[in-house]
Amino acid sequence: MSSQKALRSPRIVALEEALIAGDNTALDTFWQEIEAHGAPLMEELEEGYYLVTFLWHARQETHNVVIWGGPAGLEYPADNRMARLLETDLWYRTYRVQADLRGVYTLSTNDSVDAEIDNHEIGTRFIPDPLNPRQFVAHKDEEIPNDKEVIFSILELPAAPVQSWIVPRPEVPTGQLNLHRLSSRILNNQRRVWVYTPDGYVESGEPYRLLVLFDGWSYIDLIPTPTILDNLTYAGKIPPMVAVLIDSPDQATRNRELTCHPPLIDFLRQELMPWLHEHYHVTNDPARTIVGGNSYGGLAAAFVGLHAPEFFGNVLSQSGSFWWDKEPDEDIQQEWLIQQFIASPTLSLHFYLEVGLKEDSGWIYMVGCNRHFRDVLRLKGYQVHYYEFNGYHHPVSNRGTLADGLLALLGD
Repeated sequence: MSSQKALRSPRIVALEEALIAGDNTALDTFWQEIEAHGAPLMEELEEGYYLVTFLWHARQETHNVVIWGGPAGLEYPADNRMARLLETDLWYRTYRVQADLRGVYTLSTNDSVDAEIDNHEIGTRFIPDPLNPRQFVAHKDEEIPNDKEVIFSILELPAAPVQSWIVPRPEVPTGQLNLHRLSSRILNNQRRVWVYTPDGYVESGEPYRLLVLFDGWSYIDLIPTPTILDNLTYAGKIPPMVAVLIDSPDQATRNRELTCHPPLIDFLRQELMPWLHEHYHVTNDPARTIVGGNSYGGLAAAFVGLHAPEFFGNVLSQSGSFWWDKEPDEDIQQEWLIQQFIASPTLSLHFYLEVGLKEDSGWIYMVGCNRHFRDVLRLKGYQVHYYEFNGYHHPVSNRGTLADGLLALLGD
């Protein structure tokens, strides 16, 4: 771990020197600059790197400020405490990061650095940075008991990939999003299914291309799929297509159904796809159909491609959890689904795989398993579009790269 003395912002050093020299206006000037430009403070180093300094303006008694997320990581709050500048109201901590990094973070004040961190405490114990106007909001899902809105602060370095397709544009016609509730005899439950139809959708002529995504609520609230499809279609980058966003009834069901669960295949084949063809004018050509998802959803998409290639000829995996095993062993990852692809004949499938270079956590090696899957697929003769971004396991990056996946698969 680098100490504060070993890694300090030149701007903070200059401020400290000015205060020691008796410049009583230096601190007020500094805070005025931060108010105008926002935090964190970013200072360019050698090519490809910046010093990023997180700040806290202590407007009440403060004895501890902790950064959680981004370059601070998620596991060691004691190692990511801010330092106080002299006896002022300024607390800070500086990190050296790559110029193309994107992520999220939160802050905690006057909290025990030895307390165990729980993701559910974001929004109560951990709060967004009040000095940073850029936020990532996970809105409350009204249909989930005890769910709440969670707000992160966004850390985005100057060379981070542009996310131009996620922003609504006033000149772009919008498609329609319809909510259905689909009961499944096979899965013995009911779930929400949203269906997006493009602007000008008609039930005649050539059937529409089809995109099926797991984690439906996430692909509406966290990754704005309808907006992305609207923008790409209007720009002529992709043909008009219908998107089906399949939700999970709850987290426990998601963890079961999206981890290589054979009944999910039966649900798609026997229930979802017949229902979809009955109600919407969509293709039955697997070469014009994409199945995709994020994290466990990416794992599920590849599993579906392996077992239902007659329906789905394209797999779009965003940060797919290919480390998953039927019988987990924290010492040796068997990567169960990858082994299934090794043992299976090559199918008529195309793949888009992506992973963030900062996604490894504990014994889970997200980067390694995605690279392994890529290599296995290519050795088997599959066409694979593979992309690595400088970011974490969070949709703040995936919301920008969904368009990349669609362009890669639909451009074939």
